[in-house]
Amino acid sequence: MPTAGTDEVLTMVDRGVGHIELNRPHAINALTMPMIEALLAVLTDWASTDQVERVVLTGAGNRGLCAGADVRAIREQVVSGTGDPDAFFGREYRLNALIEGYPKPYEARMSGIVMGGGLGLSAHGSLRIVDSTSRLAMPETGIGLFPDVGIAWLLAQAPGELGTYLALTGATVDAATGVTARLADGPDEPAPVPAWISEAFAGGDAAEIVRRLEGDWDDPAPGECAALLRTRSPWSVCVSLEALRRAARMGSVVEVLAQDLVLARHLVRHPDFAEGVRAQLVDKDRQPTWTYARIEDVPHDKVLAAFEG
Repeated sequence: MPTAGTDEVLTMVDRGVGHIELNRPHAINALTMPMIEALLAVLTDWASTDQVERVVLTGAGNRGLCAGADVRAIREQVVSGTGDPDAFFGREYRLNALIEGYPKPYEARMSGIVMGGGLGLSAHGSLRIVDSTSRLAMPETGIGLFPDVGIAWLLAQAPGELGTYLALTGATVDAATGVTARLADGPDEPAPVPAWISEAFAGGDAAEIVRRLEGDWDDPAPGECAALLRTRSPWSVCVSLEALRRAARMGSVVEVLAQDLVLARHLVRHPDFAEGVRAQLVDKDRQPTWTYARIEDVPHDKVLAAFEG
């Protein structure tokens, strides 16, 4: 296959189909800035050429389509004071907007791990194909970030507060639950939403959500969910909930992406991001020390300040 500016994004046009393969399998095709620039270039070019009638996105290797952005590289930029993380997010979100409004059929084959920025490349497409290997997640609250790449637009529309559950916990789900959450199209039938999620994740107060989860239930699942939520960055959980509720009142993915860019500029510089990536991906001790010990400790005015441009 010929390349599109980097050997980590391979492209080919065959009988009217523009094939794109993410080619960084050792990192589950995690996105770098050169990859994003290559994707922007080829998709912009193909949008206006008669030689391409539709686009198909796949990922090299057998582990997944895309594990998201290369957040270790972004963390290094923040910690060292080199590079421009704002530029990365700006270009990534421009790519997400291009895919969401693409003028030709855009098919993403969401096999294996599809997380974070990987969902940004796929869930906004016109055909999002999952299979028995698919594992979908927006795990950002575990590294001090928030569900970005415009996915709050989709999660805010998911039934029974399933989107809120996924946004706050960062839980990984299978194909059927991904279909239910409006992140994919099948072939699986939608999975039912457990009745306790609707009750526990309602409203705009993260502390109240945790209180409900830790209440008296016949089912052990809410308590287990609360324990999972307690491991996430309290700061990120609170910001993510506010972002999701605001996204529900917006009119387009583009509007959500504009909010994402404001939030990314704030959160990438918050201590929880560097600490979260350190604990999960650098030292891998899985023992982050968050700025706030508990969700109940996060000041609401600090959350609101993150939305100021």
